[in-house]
Amino acid sequence: MKKFILIFLFIGTFSSFVYSQGCVNVRHMSCSVGTGANSNSMMHPGQWQVSLGFRNLHSYKHFIGADYQPAREAAGNNVINDTQGFDIGVTYSVTDRLSISANIPFTFNYRSSMYEHYGNAVAVNPQQLRFSTQANGFGDARLSASYWILDPIKHMKGNFSMGVGIKLPTGNANVIDDVHRRKTDGTDYTVQKAVDQSIQLGDGGVGINLEFQGYQQLFTRTSLYYNGFYMSNPRNTNTTQQNAPDKPVTDVMIKYHSVADQYAGRVGLNYALAPKAGIGATLGARIEGIPAYDLIGASDGFRRPGFIFSIEPGLSYSTLKNTFFVSVPVATQRNRIKSANDWVTGRHGDAAFSDYFISATVTHRF
Repeated sequence: MKKFILIFLFIGTFSSFVYSQGCVNVRHMSCSVGTGANSNSMMHPGQWQVSLGFRNLHSYKHFIGADYQPAREAAGNNVINDTQGFDIGVTYSVTDRLSISANIPFTFNYRSSMYEHYGNAVAVNPQQLRFSTQANGFGDARLSASYWILDPIKHMKGNFSMGVGIKLPTGNANVIDDVHRRKTDGTDYTVQKAVDQSIQLGDGGVGINLEFQGYQQLFTRTSLYYNGFYMSNPRNTNTTQQNAPDKPVTDVMIKYHSVADQYAGRVGLNYALAPKAGIGATLGARIEGIPAYDLIGASDGFRRPGFIFSIEPGLSYSTLKNTFFVSVPVATQRNRIKSANDWVTGRHGDAAFSDYFISATVTHRF
């Protein structure tokens, strides 16, 4: 029983954050990949662990602030993003308390819209045609190190760790695809433009990632888990130009894509459903988002800041060397907050979000 609970703590606490909630581009990140908590669940010095994270989402509901815009779906001109992503990770345990990790995501992004092509208005798009763009490939890699603050051997019922990492601009931040245009006589032609920021594979910046994670056993089968991160992106903008459907973007504040900060946090309970079979359940809350203003550096450029608050149920299965964890965060609040440019212009841009997404993580220890 005790061995299973500690292994289960490990699963719930160190499962990857796997994000992106549509147009608010919270990128595919892992949070606090680290060691376990006792001789069975923690990694001993010299041990290796590999992980594969997966996420799937369908984004289609538009929000301005926290206000849902059902008219977009009713008119059929809403933006639809579909994403399937994989996160490949490797962790090496230097000591019982210190571990280092490397992660890189690979994503398949598909975006369907009207406004980026012919436009939403019937006058310019009489048949209300929509077209698609895609971006597939590796994203921005992360290197990180985490350290248990308390001795895992002496504090098996509760512990927490701190981590620091760096995000490298290995993902293409200027993916190009064909965008459809319509001549005055109705003839279709295509031009090559940068795809929307929400499906770009990278952001072009070097980020600094601060992480924390922890757990506390509450009852025989129940424990508390919590983790989170904040990634600072000091670079202001990259060189990717914002795509406009009908004319070039002349506003210098939003001509190029912003290299934005991002954050996330989770807290909840783990419960051992069937300890002997290695089956457990989790229920928690999570928040993820992009701020309007960066912690370090300017916040110019085009960005869609906002946050998503979700309730996250999950299930896990574990053996001594393998773990499987799946969760389905269901959004209870979606908010497309004002960007720096929105505050200057007095307008309030919108963004599309998903109702939920599916996240799964598989790990194996050598």
